[in-house]
Amino acid sequence: MARRLDVTGADGVRLAAWDYTTLTGEDDTGRAGGVGGAGGTGGAHAVGDVRAAGDPKAAARSVPRPPGPRTASAPTPQTPAQAPAPTPGVLLLHGLMGHAAHWAPAARRLTGGHRVVALDQRGHGHSQKPPAGPFTREAYVADAAAAVEQLGLGPVTLVGHSMGALTAWQLAAERPDLVRALVICDMRASALGAASQRAWQDWFRDWPAPFPSLDAVRRWFGEEDPWVERPNPARAAFFAEVMAEHPDGWRPVFDPAQMLTSRETWVHDAHWESLAQVRCPTLVVRGLDGELGRAEAQEMVRVLPHGAYAEIPDAGHLLHYEHPEAWSEAVEPFLNGVLTP
Repeated sequence: MARRLDVTGADGVRLAAWDYTTLTGEDDTGRAGGVGGAGGTGGAHAVGDVRAAGDPKAAARSVPRPPGPRTASAPTPQTPAQAPAPTPGVLLLHGLMGHAAHWAPAARRLTGGHRVVALDQRGHGHSQKPPAGPFTREAYVADAAAAVEQLGLGPVTLVGHSMGALTAWQLAAERPDLVRALVICDMRASALGAASQRAWQDWFRDWPAPFPSLDAVRRWFGEEDPWVERPNPARAAFFAEVMAEHPDGWRPVFDPAQMLTSRETWVHDAHWESLAQVRCPTLVVRGLDGELGRAEAQEMVRVLPHGAYAEIPDAGHLLHYEHPEAWSEAVEPFLNGVLTP
């Protein structure tokens, strides 16, 4: 069961955070609910507990139907506690197009008494999606800092995937007082180049949205998408979780234009300088078939003053979602080392 906590981010943007602490070390897991109704300028602000399967392969067969925009309710939000966390804090930051609940399969395997919180970043999940943004690096980093401070997680261990990893290491570089340790999951420090952004623009245009059903969502992202080399049930489940039902069918809860804006700064800019400014212990984790190559990952470790490296065989970009057990085996020793008094 994941408990929702509300955070006020930069520029007053409303953010949803999910406390997974009660899940860690248990056999059951909870997702932060479907994200239907989170379109427009903000998500549903329900506070409560939601239970669903944490296995992405099972989720590919049966993804809970999220509430549509016409049925989303908005009970009174819960105010997070301001007192310091009684146990070491871990903040999980998802990647582009993701949401906090994508961490659920991995979060339930974290042990050792950590306080585990996942954040829906601006433009994603249940968090607000301001039409005018901003969706800059500065805004994402300021939001993460606000979550750490308002939830009493600091000094925190930041665990980020893809875009969330970039946010994590930029926060660690800018606010070392807030960050105890860092885990970077499958995110490059090099610029991707303008061609990458054009490819993404074309890819979004090719989506057959609105999708007539969640099964159609799963088929497209798991099998029919030209970017899929072979059937990928985990990828199908990943995207099915971030769809909401509308009168004309199923659409993503995020705005593709906002996603393109969000990724511009790592398409056109490299981030080696900020990486080198990270002073806390840092683990760089990559999937063998992910987007971060081994040579670049090892160079990132070399640049980091206190860097370590881990690799997960048979894993792609969604390493923590596809292979939560192997991800936990790679990350847990590092977490226990940095969080043990």
